[in-house]
Amino acid sequence: FREFQLAQAMRFAIEEINNSSDLLPEIFLGYKIYDTCGSNARSVQVALALLNSNENVSAPSKACSRPAQVQAIMGEAHFATCACLSDKTKYPSFLRTIPSDHYQSRALAHLVKHFDWTWVGAVRTNDDYGNNGMATFIENAQQLGICLEYSVAFFRTDPIEKIQNIIDVIKASTSKVIVAFLSQADMDVIIHHFSKHNLTGYQWVGTEAWIFDFQTAAGDKNHILDGAIGLSIPKAHISGFREFMLDVKPLNVSKSDFFTEFWEALFSCKFKQSGSEEIQKECTGHEDLTGVQNTFTDMSLMPIFNNMYKGVYAVAHALHNILRCNKTLDRYSKLLFIYFAIKHKNQRNKNVFMFLHLTQYICKVYVCFIDFTAHAVPVSVCSERCPPGTRKVLQKGKPVCCYDCIRCAEGEISNITDSITCVRCPPEFWSNERRDTCVTKENIFLSYEEIMGALLTAASLFGTCLTAAVAFIFIRHRKTPLVRANNSELSFLLLFSLTLCFLCSLTFIGRPSEWSCMLRHTAFGITFVLCISCVLGKTMVVLMAFKATLPGKNVMKWFGPTQQRLSVLGFTLIQVIICILWLTISPPFPSKNFKEYKDKIILECSLGSAVGFWSVLGYIGLLAVFCFVFAFLARKLPDNFNEAKFITFSMLIFCAVWITFIPAYVSSPGKFSVAVEIFAILASSFGLLICIFIPKCYIMLLKPENNTKKNMMGKGTPKSF
Repeated sequence: FREFQLAQAMRFAIEEINNSSDLLPEIFLGYKIYDTCGSNARSVQVALALLNSNENVSAPSKACSRPAQVQAIMGEAHFATCACLSDKTKYPSFLRTIPSDHYQSRALAHLVKHFDWTWVGAVRTNDDYGNNGMATFIENAQQLGICLEYSVAFFRTDPIEKIQNIIDVIKASTSKVIVAFLSQADMDVIIHHFSKHNLTGYQWVGTEAWIFDFQTAAGDKNHILDGAIGLSIPKAHISGFREFMLDVKPLNVSKSDFFTEFWEALFSCKFKQSGSEEIQKECTGHEDLTGVQNTFTDMSLMPIFNNMYKGVYAVAHALHNILRCNKTLDRYSKLLFIYFAIKHKNQRNKNVFMFLHLTQYICKVYVCFIDFTAHAVPVSVCSERCPPGTRKVLQKGKPVCCYDCIRCAEGEISNITDSITCVRCPPEFWSNERRDTCVTKENIFLSYEEIMGALLTAASLFGTCLTAAVAFIFIRHRKTPLVRANNSELSFLLLFSLTLCFLCSLTFIGRPSEWSCMLRHTAFGITFVLCISCVLGKTMVVLMAFKATLPGKNVMKWFGPTQQRLSVLGFTLIQVIICILWLTISPPFPSKNFKEYKDKIILECSLGSAVGFWSVLGYIGLLAVFCFVFAFLARKLPDNFNEAKFITFSMLIFCAVWITFIPAYVSSPGKFSVAVEIFAILASSFGLLICIFIPKCYIMLLKPENNTKKNMMGKGTPKSF
């Protein structure tokens, strides 16, 4: 009954206008109604006939006194929304009381985006209405990041094979949302085929052509469209129209074929025909609509009827203006723009959507408040969203909505969903296990708390205590021949320097700072030079003392105590000058090493000037070589001067340690290079202490009978040695 209802809406508006004393006074609007039977070709044929011929147009109360030219054509309700009709160069005389599908298509795209449906299918009517509307939807959908898995077109008169192909495409698809830009008649065909193949569980998004149509909902026996949403024309009310529509008795004025067909369909009866044909229910022509419920009595299409109603009034007002101004005006000078809301906020600040829930019985409201959080929203995506910690990589040959989620590489993160790139963390940060945030890298250095640092600290303190114990023993036995014979002054100075050597190793442990970096290398360099200078002095004393025993040789006057002190001071002063130049020009400084480990930072002391560092080590090595050579030359001196043997052995250990140190130091990463340097300091210090002083302590403590002047002056080596 839809087309007939629209005709009734036009009749109702015309009768109101003709009965009005304000609008077109003394002018009666006539009309002629044609049934196009839903055929586009028939619609065009009728329109051209009306435009190109003069007819006697009937009026509801009076006949026109002369032939009248048709002034306006109220066209089909369907497809008037086509955006193609907005082109005034092609359709200058076309006006409408409903917005263009350009806005509806954009709104549908935003509606799909609202529910995060990024992977959808599309079905459209294969005419200007469907093709233009879907083209606009696809354009806007792509801008919003929505991908179409398929887009198919058909017409209700297409061969069954073509429609079957469309069904096969939909069945093979993975998307769960179908956007249908279809007429009501084409939608009925789709529902029929979906029911035939038992295709359910799809989320339908529809246009105003079918989304709130009572017939479409009533025909969906298998609940294909359950949960469908779409855009509707705003609710409308025409005062008196319902009563006019339901008053069908005035229609019973003609026994035409049209009236007979209408009346029988309305009341589900049959007029008695001539003959003896048996019928179930006979029409009397006086039936009453009271209690009758069908598509004719349903007023759910009132918004469409209202558009027809407004269109008639728009024509009437245009004619009224022409007659009132008494001059020819442009026939479409009167334009009526009707806007409807797609989404807005009501006074209670809730989302309002123009949509319809289609079941067997259609929802009778046009604006519904829905709490979407209380319902499970269908999911339709080609690929699940990529969580933080991953990035999107498009699948080859597929739309942009189809992608793989690749985990960010080490040191890179992504902290948003669906990130297309991973961002590298700053140098002092590293990615966490989930790759979604940067965390501060662990700072590593040789600390007192760790086992290696604690062991080295203990060794350093043990060496210091051992040196102090030896010094205590030497002090207690300072007047004995053994101490006096081995240059007690240089011995005590050597013990003092060894104490400093053991203690300087502690400056290498702990978090590097500006002062500790400068102190550790300079203290090490100066104390070791002081130590080697003392050993070198003791070696020179042994050689000079032997030379002094030879006839005619009095060399000791050239290397007495004063010369010994000056030599130690001179050798040490050279190292002090080297260290001062190093600290002045390019001193060591704390730095962060990012190269050795990806997820850790090594806190270390950069040398500043490598030349300065290796100059300090080189000078120590030079003195050690001299000391070793002199001690080696003195190793076969008379037995009472056998200290040279122990000095030779101690220098051998010293040189071996530091020669081994160089490759180990260069190849060890981070705190291990510091540990290697500390080990070299401690090993060489223990070597000097043990080789030079422990034998003497052994005699003083365990063999005191050998600690005599006679024994020191006698021939041969004591057995205790």
